[in-house]
Amino acid sequence: MSIRVQRFPSAPPSAALAARAAAIVLALLVAGIILAGTGASPLKLAGQVIKATFGSSFGLEDVGLLVTPLILTGLSVAVAQRIGAWNIGGEGQFYAGAFAATGVALFIPGPSVVMLPLMFVAGAIGGALWILIPTLARAYADVNELITTLLLNFVATLLVYWVATGPWLDPGGQALATTARLPHDIPEFWGIVHWGFPLAVVITILVAAVLAFTRWGYEVRIAGSNPQAAKYAGMPFRRHLILVMLLSGAIAGIAGMFEVAGTVHRLQGGISNNFGYLGIMVAVLARGSALGVLAGAALMGIILNSGIILQTQGLNVSTVLAITGLILFFTAIGDELAHYRIIRTEPAKA
Repeated sequence: MSIRVQRFPSAPPSAALAARAAAIVLALLVAGIILAGTGASPLKLAGQVIKATFGSSFGLEDVGLLVTPLILTGLSVAVAQRIGAWNIGGEGQFYAGAFAATGVALFIPGPSVVMLPLMFVAGAIGGALWILIPTLARAYADVNELITTLLLNFVATLLVYWVATGPWLDPGGQALATTARLPHDIPEFWGIVHWGFPLAVVITILVAAVLAFTRWGYEVRIAGSNPQAAKYAGMPFRRHLILVMLLSGAIAGIAGMFEVAGTVHRLQGGISNNFGYLGIMVAVLARGSALGVLAGAALMGIILNSGIILQTQGLNVSTVLAITGLILFFTAIGDELAHYRIIRTEPAKA
């Protein structure tokens, strides 16, 4: 009998979960050793993080505010992955959604019960329009969407900086480099956590259900795994690609609307806090699963909140980023190792 290691295309859920848990523990141990080498007390810092994050409702509320946009930006990337596309432009679509929602709030009068749904639609349209050109370029000219979506991030960021410090600058002068406070706020759901959080969860479940249980979702999955087979079977690959990428952009735009109307209440430069880029990591942690985005976003939210707490304990930003990177690095390794299994083979008989 001989033993060999073989990689399989998919990993059993139990193996993937165990590998991820082991990777996180190993990353924390390595981070603890590094911190101990600098003279810090890893156990004391870990206690502070756990107490501040899970020991009070305030800490959990902070995590909730971080998780809300991460769910949607992660879902945006995961949706595009289902058809074999990479939407790296979640950051730009986030800004475009926040920009569109702010424009509606500031310049169209109306009661909040009407304006908030209108802002929601505007955010979705803003995100979809921002990915439209990369979508058409990929669908009709086979232009790599990695480059086009990424480059448009910088355009959206600069556009928001310009309007927030120029045409839409707060006329009352109460805040610098931002628009006036929006007249419509998403109501609070729990503490400082607004209703965008449960809505993000509902949107994720609905998208997951559509992808899993509808004919359209089935064709999207087939097109993503084997475009040539989908075309041979008569599936409209180009149409599916366009719809999926527009949906991806719309979801990221909704994240921008939730952030500007539920958390920040003003449009300003830097409003995204890199949620668009972090959504890529969330989608990777979720292994491309729409429902897995919920767990990936929760993990990322806890990591980000822990980083903020560590900074209050005297650690600099570089150290916090290094710890975050270690966790993500070891998690990625664990996910890959979960695909490998030990196979026992009997020797061939003469």
